[in-house]
Amino acid sequence: MKPHQSNSHSLDPCDPGNLEPFFSQAHQRRYVAKLLGRGGITRRRAEYFIRLWAYLLLKQTHDLAPQTLEPLVNLRPTEGLVSCTHREAAELFYGQRERGSDRAAGMMIDQLAALGLLEKRFDGQTLCLGVRPLPELIAEKTELPSVLVPDQFNPRTDAIPVANLIRQTYAMAADDSAISPQRIARILRQWSQDYPSGIRVLRRADNLNPVGVAILYPTTIQSEEVFSRPPSKSFFLTSDIAVDPVEMAPIGDINCLAVYLRAWVIDINYLQPQHICEFQKDTQKALRQMQADFPNLCDLYSPVIHPLYEELRMALGFQRTCEEHRPFYWVYLALDRYLELDIDQALANFRLGSISSL
Repeated sequence: MKPHQSNSHSLDPCDPGNLEPFFSQAHQRRYVAKLLGRGGITRRRAEYFIRLWAYLLLKQTHDLAPQTLEPLVNLRPTEGLVSCTHREAAELFYGQRERGSDRAAGMMIDQLAALGLLEKRFDGQTLCLGVRPLPELIAEKTELPSVLVPDQFNPRTDAIPVANLIRQTYAMAADDSAISPQRIARILRQWSQDYPSGIRVLRRADNLNPVGVAILYPTTIQSEEVFSRPPSKSFFLTSDIAVDPVEMAPIGDINCLAVYLRAWVIDINYLQPQHICEFQKDTQKALRQMQADFPNLCDLYSPVIHPLYEELRMALGFQRTCEEHRPFYWVYLALDRYLELDIDQALANFRLGSISSL
């Protein structure tokens, strides 16, 4: 038996300060690397989550089957919820660095729960946490179906899975951690009713599940001012405001000049060059059809929220416009320039290096 394993038997696994003998730094780094690139995950959030995950597993094993307790090599979801105070979390997160407060640890737990990593329950006295199943971290990746098909958004079958995709990808922009996929789904269904051609999905051919979405939103001339203000002033899907700050133009509006690309995302498991190109071509096709409904369209605006898509926007020729202190900013491209692009050529040298380095 290795020395660190022998020493671990004399340590209390329920002491957050004893994590390393039970789950080494090398194993922690391995899991952090796998987690980076998931929507809303910074390196610090990934490090804190992995430490918390390992601690919850150790604590649960100690409570349920202490005779089986051994140093961890691989992580698995918790079996239900495990009690964990903010003080324990603070020791896990900040114990080896400048001390952080229990309140800061609680806020971090809320962020991890909003990102879909944790299940959280508080009954007024005890905080209990559980790790949600994360297939990309708990099992070897299986070969994913390679046939994806661009299609029209179906509000009856696509709203909830697309809402979950948007919520996960744009979690860092959410003003309220309690924003639910159901709220987003209601908004998507309303937009689809107002202008069905404006929402496209990329779906698997085998089970028809959507794994990508593009929301093309024709904007009234009165709403164009939002494109000269900080992007967060236009957020609606991921905020709790009651009234959309951007008004959709009615079909046939000759004064409609701008398309607001409210979302363009693909599930990270399918974010491969061939799928990106295929969905970009479908977006071009949808915009050409939109020109029949709005004959004077000429501007294409998009906020860059997730760093994964910054390189893609730049490769397509978008340019920065309005910025703010948070890492969100507007990019712009003349619609005619976008429609003239040969997507395969424009993205020929594009590489998804940011997936593994975020």
